[in-house]
Amino acid sequence: MFPLKLFQASAASISGATQQTELAVRDVLTGRRKGLLAFLPFVGPAVIASVGYMDPGNFATNIQAGSSCGYELLWVVVIANVVAMLFQAMSAKLGIVTGRNLAELCREQFPKPIVLAMWCGSEIAAMATDIAEFLGGALGISLLFHVSLLCGLIVTGIVTMIILLLDRGGFRPLELVIAALVAVIGLSYVCELFIAPPDWHATLIGSIVPRLHGSNAITLAVGIIGATIMPHTLFLHSGLTQNRTPARNDAERSRLLWFSNREVLIALGMAGFVNLAMVMMSAAVFPRSADGISDISVAYHSLIPLLGVGAATVFLISLMASGMSSSVVGTMAGQVIMQGFVDFRIPVWARRIMTMAPAFVIGLHFNVVNAMVISQVALSFFLPIPLVALVVLSSRRGVMGTFAAGKTTIVIATLATILIVALNLDLLKQVLS
Repeated sequence: MFPLKLFQASAASISGATQQTELAVRDVLTGRRKGLLAFLPFVGPAVIASVGYMDPGNFATNIQAGSSCGYELLWVVVIANVVAMLFQAMSAKLGIVTGRNLAELCREQFPKPIVLAMWCGSEIAAMATDIAEFLGGALGISLLFHVSLLCGLIVTGIVTMIILLLDRGGFRPLELVIAALVAVIGLSYVCELFIAPPDWHATLIGSIVPRLHGSNAITLAVGIIGATIMPHTLFLHSGLTQNRTPARNDAERSRLLWFSNREVLIALGMAGFVNLAMVMMSAAVFPRSADGISDISVAYHSLIPLLGVGAATVFLISLMASGMSSSVVGTMAGQVIMQGFVDFRIPVWARRIMTMAPAFVIGLHFNVVNAMVISQVALSFFLPIPLVALVVLSSRRGVMGTFAAGKTTIVIATLATILIVALNLDLLKQVLS
């Protein structure tokens, strides 16, 4: 009886956290709660979305970028993060204004053959990134605790399933756990920058001066974009905001958008810092070579003699937190994509098993890190799907009403989409030649 009562008490506590957040949000919207703390109840959707920008695929791509090109590709990270802020804000706005997510609106607004094609491409992208995230978490556990990769895969699967089940108590418990894991990742890289200070002058130049020397740099630039701007998080963000706090009028919608945009700036700003720190640490620590270091396990073992066991351990802790949190987010995004495009939902445990199975096969029979890097490049080819959809839907007054995006926003978003497609075509040309 005691365990049952303890479980019921825990469930009630979890559900209560969501109810308290909902009441706090309403107090802010009605003007009964003001000040700096009034922002906290709105924090959650962008934090969850930001996990996709700090997943293990970023670790593999950024480490290779820093060890291969030094500080020269930091500008790609900066631009990719700014573009990510724009599109994540557009996705969140779509959910707040319409009460529907991006995939649902695509199903309603576009012809059926196009919707089916978008669904297939988006599912492939979501599964590809989930595989990379799952493998990254397992690799972190394997290296940190000196166990087999199979053991790491099993532990990652169990932990991510437990985290996903928190959603049964409402949105807040899951948001808090993900936020804690994000904090671990961020603090880990703050420590790494103190342990291995970068060349700040080279960092500044690399962040503002565009340079792409050689085909390897272009490949890595596309990989960085694919690892930074994630297709599945664009679908997920609108799903997280659509029902979190339903707006009762346009005044409340405007207020919700005000808080949402600021959360995007803060959450993705932190994600951008982590990505920059990854490249900076790699450039500062590892000897520069043509191919760079593309293997996370090699990077870990290289850090031990260079910076000591402490720095290497911090690196693995951040990788483990990244893999677990992003794997949870990947599963959530897959649910939103499937339900939105084809109006079909499967239990979360079934979705988790579907994405775990190929990860086990790849992890036990193929090079894990190569699979992670390839998945990030592949993601970039599917990225135009949600980008184009967001531009089209955000500009339609029939969808957004008075909240339709302005011409300046649409022009900037369109140019960003064209740039990404152009980089992808250039990469494809190199691969085929």
